[in-house]
Amino acid sequence: MHAITLAVADVARSADFYRALLGTEGSGVIGTEYPPTETAAGGTTAMFTLDDGLIVSVYGRDDMAKDSGVALATAPSSTIGHFVDSQADAQAFLDRARAAGATMLAAPYTRPWGMWSGFFQDPDGHLWEVVANPGGGDPAESTPV
Repeated sequence: MHAITLAVADVARSADFYRALLGTEGSGVIGTEYPPTETAAGGTTAMFTLDDGLIVSVYGRDDMAKDSGVALATAPSSTIGHFVDSQADAQAFLDRARAAGATMLAAPYTRPWGMWSGFFQDPDGHLWEVVANPGGGDPAESTPV
């Protein structure tokens, strides 16, 4: 996977949120010279390249619906996961999310298999899970229960 594009109500507001959350300037709001029409999507977006090369971009909901040709869901149907090495790192990321304007959900807790996690939503309701994976390694390689 190379990019995740999130449909948002306000690209500038979301760019500010993700700049604060991810701690990177990103592209800023770009593509404003390509305004939407009644039938065609516009080009306004903002992109953030993470250390591992993954690009997180924010793009207007109406533009994404026009581009894809489908009505977009209004409730989260997936979770964006952020894995860190320690509970302290996870808490620091949750604190940064709160400071950036995230909606904090239930208090973080330790799962039966040892991972500590907490959830928040960005200003558009995208659901994030921050996970402390104290054993390190690839969480996809953990033993199924």
